[in-house]
Amino acid sequence: MSDEAPLVIVGTGLAGYNLAKEVRKLDTERELLLITADDGRFYSKPLLSTGFAKAKEADELAAHSAASMAEQLNACVLDHTQVTAIDPQQRLLRLGERQQAYSELVLAVGAEPRRLPWADELGEQLLSINDLHDYGRFRAALQGKQRVVIIGAGLIGCEFANDLVAGGFQVSVVASDPYLMPQLIPEPVAAAVQAQLEALGVIFHLGCAIESLEPNGQGVQLRLDDGSQIEADQALSAIGLAPRLALAEQAGLELGRGIVVDRHLATRQPHIYALGDCAEVQGLNLMYVMPLMTAARALAKTLCGERSALSYPAMPVMVKTPACPLVVAPPLTAESGHWVTTGEGTDLQALFHDEQGQLHGFALTGSRVAEKLKLTRELPGWLLPVAG
Repeated sequence: MSDEAPLVIVGTGLAGYNLAKEVRKLDTERELLLITADDGRFYSKPLLSTGFAKAKEADELAAHSAASMAEQLNACVLDHTQVTAIDPQQRLLRLGERQQAYSELVLAVGAEPRRLPWADELGEQLLSINDLHDYGRFRAALQGKQRVVIIGAGLIGCEFANDLVAGGFQVSVVASDPYLMPQLIPEPVAAAVQAQLEALGVIFHLGCAIESLEPNGQGVQLRLDDGSQIEADQALSAIGLAPRLALAEQAGLELGRGIVVDRHLATRQPHIYALGDCAEVQGLNLMYVMPLMTAARALAKTLCGERSALSYPAMPVMVKTPACPLVVAPPLTAESGHWVTTGEGTDLQALFHDEQGQLHGFALTGSRVAEKLKLTRELPGWLLPVAG
C-alpha cells in the first residue's frame, strides 16, 4: 500500500485526539483520518466523575463536536463508523462493506467496563460510565431517582461515590475488597478516605460478596453474603476496565494485558501502533491521563520521522475525592516492599520502600498532599530512558 494513504487513528478519546494534536504540531499537511464508533465529540474523560456535583449534562461536558475537531486538526473524522477488520499485509481497514487504506495505523481504542453477570437481565438499571455517552445514559436513568448503589470500591467507584453524594443522591458502595482502593493505597489511608466519605453520607458494605442482584419494582435489590439486603433505585457498576482487544486479536497482534507494543509504541506488525488504555508497554498498562499524554508526544515524533523511545517518569495520580484530597504514586517499580503510614486524622503520609530502603511510591491525604512534588523527585521513573 502506498505511503500516500492517510495516517489513520482508530479512536477519538483522549488518546486519539491528543495524538492527532501532537502530530499536527510537527506536520501540518499530512493526510490524517480519525475513525470512531461514537459521535466523535471531544471531552476530558476525568470530568465524567465530577459532573453530578456540578449538575452538568453530558452536552455541557463536551468541548467540541467531531466537525469542530476535524476543522481544528485539518483532518477527516469519520464518526459512527465501526472498524470491523484489519488487513496488515494490504494495509487496509474494513469498515463494514467499505475499505480504507492506511500508511500507518494507530489503535487508540481504549478500554471497556468489565461486565457483571446481571448486566443483561437488569439493562438500564445496572449501568457503567466509561465515556460521554455512558454518562448521558446514566444521567437519564437517574431522572426522578434518589438511591444509588455502586458496585466496586476502587478509584472509579470512590470518585463516583463522592460525586453522586455531592450531587444530592443517597449512595451505598458494595465491594468484596476489605478496604477502599486496595490496589493503590494501604489500609490506614483507605480508612481516612472512607471516614470522610461516610461523613458526607456514603454507606459502605465492604468485604461482602453479592449473592443476588435483581429487579425490584422500578429499582434493584441486592442480597449480600453477610445476610444484609440493599434496595436502590439505580445501580452503577465500577468494577474496572479491560483493554479493547478484539480488533487487535483479529489482526494477529500480540496480546498481553493489552496490545503489546515496544518502546516506540509499535506492534510486531509493520506500520501498526497502539496507544492509551489499550496498549501494554514493557508490561505496563497504565489507564491514567499523564502516561497517555506522554506516550502521545513520543509516538507523534516517531510517526513524523523522528524515532522517539517512550520513557515514563513517576506520575502521581490525583484521585477526585474532594471529601478527602488524595494523591497516589503507585509503587510500580518495586517487586516487594512495605508501606509505612504516619500522620493523624485525614492528614496522612504513606511511603512504600523496598527492602533496600528505596522509595517507590506514596499516598498522601489532606494537607500532606502538599508534599507531592518533593516526594515525586525521589521516585525512580516508571519506564527509564533508553541508554545511549
